[in-house]
Amino acid sequence: MRFRLAFAYTLTLCAASVMPATAQDSALAAPTVHLATVTVAEVSTREVIGRVPVSGTLLPRDEVLIYPQVNGFTIETLNVDIGAQVRAGDVLATLNNRNLTAQLAQAQAEYARVEAAISQARSQIASAAAGAEQANSALTRTQALFKAGSATQSTLDQAIAAARTSDAGLASAKDGLLVAEAQLQQAQAQLDIAALNLDHATLRAPVAGLVSVRNGQIGAIASSGGDPIFRMIAGGVLEIEAEVVETALGEISLGDTAELTIASVGKAAGTVRQISPTVDALNRLGKIRIETDAKGLREGLFASGWIITAKRSAPTVPAAAVLTDALGTYVLVSKDGLIEKRAVAAGLIWDGAREIMDGVALGELVIAKAGAFFGDGDRINPIREDADTGANTGVGTKP
Repeated sequence: MRFRLAFAYTLTLCAASVMPATAQDSALAAPTVHLATVTVAEVSTREVIGRVPVSGTLLPRDEVLIYPQVNGFTIETLNVDIGAQVRAGDVLATLNNRNLTAQLAQAQAEYARVEAAISQARSQIASAAAGAEQANSALTRTQALFKAGSATQSTLDQAIAAARTSDAGLASAKDGLLVAEAQLQQAQAQLDIAALNLDHATLRAPVAGLVSVRNGQIGAIASSGGDPIFRMIAGGVLEIEAEVVETALGEISLGDTAELTIASVGKAAGTVRQISPTVDALNRLGKIRIETDAKGLREGLFASGWIITAKRSAPTVPAAAVLTDALGTYVLVSKDGLIEKRAVAAGLIWDGAREIMDGVALGELVIAKAGAFFGDGDRINPIREDADTGANTGVGTKP
């Protein structure tokens, strides 16, 4: 046994002594450095779109409420129903107008009476003027006779009193005419009111549009204190009243286009017509109005979509390539396999890409994924992802 062990040991020493020198050198060579393979993407120009989500309800642009302007009269006819298209001036309903017709006749009679009173007052003025002229002529003659000694003081005093009385009668007759003329104005006003009330017994459409609500019933007492008898959509124009979060409200401008989806209607295009100057203090939402030319719209339908606030071509990188730390926003640029941390000004995010407004040039390569695991000065094996096929292709950089 000892002999066998000694013989094996001797063979081992001999094998080691005859090992080739090249194999020994290989065993002592430095270990191979393996670089991390990282996906990179080229800074390229593409279209980016900024948009703000919105949702809301279809409402009339201008709603018209039609109330009776005379109270206490029954509804006799309803000439239109919900959904009717009407023109300005069309008769929508009529009220019982017998009392109003009688009131108009009464006002007309009063007006005629006052006109007669005015004629009478003018006649009284003419009569009083004649009497005053006669009395003053008698006074003049009496004064002449008194100076000549042919009339007594008593006769003169009587002539003076008669002249003053006739002058007062003339002034009174003129005042009576003024009173009658004032009464005529009052009678004219009452006549106008009676005629207006009679006209108000016929309810007409103030504008052209679509009848959206009919609350009246034949035989019901018309009142301006309850619900309107009719509601109309002026011109039949509906638009979306949408709500926008306050942080995005400042991005929207009048005239911005909208891409909408309306219940039971489908896709529709729109334009921002109005932006509310206030924000609800409770839900922090602001309201905007969006007009649309879509067909088949109905008041109350739900609508949602996007307001397009910007659309432009700009340098972009994959959205995941843009990173943020305490110092700001940056990307990792790969140049000959060496990483450079580059501060950038980032903009819109669209379709998986991020707009870069400053900091990199077109054609440069940036780490597209897992950039947080690398730092400035690291060396990598960059592999570029083909944008069309999604396949990874080498960029020719060797470790």
